Amino acid sequence: MRKFISSFLLTVFLVSSAYGAKTGENYTIIISLDGFRWDYPQIHSTPNLNKIARIGVKAHSMKPSYPASTFPNHYTLATGLVPDHHGIVNNSFWDKKNKVHYSMGDSATRNNAAYYLGEPIWITAQKQGVKTGNVYWVGSDIAIKNTFPTYYKVFDEKPTITFTARVDTVISWLNKKKVDRPKLIMLYFPEPDGKGHHFGPKSKEVGEEVHYLDSLIGDLMHKIEKLSIASKVNLIITSDHGMADISLDRVVRIDNYIPSRWIDVIDGSSPTSIFTHQGCRDSVLLALKDVPHIKAYKKEKMPTSLNYGTSDRIGDIVVCPDCGWQFSNRPSANKGAHGYDPANAEMQVLFYAYGPDFKKGYESKGFINVDVYPLLAHLLGIRPEKTDGDFSRVKDLLIK
Repeated sequence: MRKFISSFLLTVFLVSSAYGAKTGENYTIIISLDGFRWDYPQIHSTPNLNKIARIGVKAHSMKPSYPASTFPNHYTLATGLVPDHHGIVNNSFWDKKNKVHYSMGDSATRNNAAYYLGEPIWITAQKQGVKTGNVYWVGSDIAIKNTFPTYYKVFDEKPTITFTARVDTVISWLNKKKVDRPKLIMLYFPEPDGKGHHFGPKSKEVGEEVHYLDSLIGDLMHKIEKLSIASKVNLIITSDHGMADISLDRVVRIDNYIPSRWIDVIDGSSPTSIFTHQGCRDSVLLALKDVPHIKAYKKEKMPTSLNYGTSDRIGDIVVCPDCGWQFSNRPSANKGAHGYDPANAEMQVLFYAYGPDFKKGYESKGFINVDVYPLLAHLLGIRPEKTDGDFSRVKDLLIK
């Protein structure tokens, strides 16, 4: 009997340790800088990120999930599921079942919880008694599973709070009494994505924005140092996708190859989903088969590396342009774009972190953004939901 009890207790210890039960005493802030490419610290001035690399960890780069765009990847970071599994399959998509066009810019569809599958980390945490705070992360102001973070900001409320106010909000939450203090805080900044689109990833304007964001990180680090719990705070800096140069010289026009009578609905860019008219699927695929600078697939024949094609929100045919190219009848005049295959270096992002749970001066070869969810679960000491992530790919970042 004693041997059985000892064996049982050992098993409980090993299982709980695997899910971080011995961690969870510290606080974790994760910041997303939208469109922050992995190599921006090499191109532009980032003294505070460089400091984090010295006192903490960084990945050579982190791969986003496909497509490498804002809403799909922020929700992937929150759920540990690829977009094909969590339902936000692009920044805009056609909901064939309900005959509705979802767009991140349309509050009616964006705020509809039915589109958001899976379980964000703030719900996982709160079910296990861990308070959370959230500033504008995708999905955080939507009643997913009828639940919100403990503290959160509503994106549609105007005016939108400034970047400096976002930093101060984080500090105010960490200054709460211990019983009210969130253990996980998620903070979103919409730059340098905007500057990258308008001016291109290697532009002076992006460099200035990157330097400004780096200064905000330095301000946050300085304010964390003044907290009574400073020694218990982990800080993670990451992003959703990178940015590639585009131009109007690199466009494949849809109407040059496909007559409109073959198509019921066409939606999204990089990739584009084509819902074909009955009997026209093979015709569309054949018409696009040898077109330079794009690849067209039946959804069930997508490359396995992209983990894309099972959702009913994805078209019968998926068209993936080469990195830096557009497949459109109305091409963008912007200088930068994303959404391309994460295997392209231009789509990959930064990951920097420091704090009591992280190694010092350590560089990882890199991992995939689905792994961030199990990392956060470990840091919080909670049992994660089943996801597409793999904790074994990120555990080398940690002291234990």
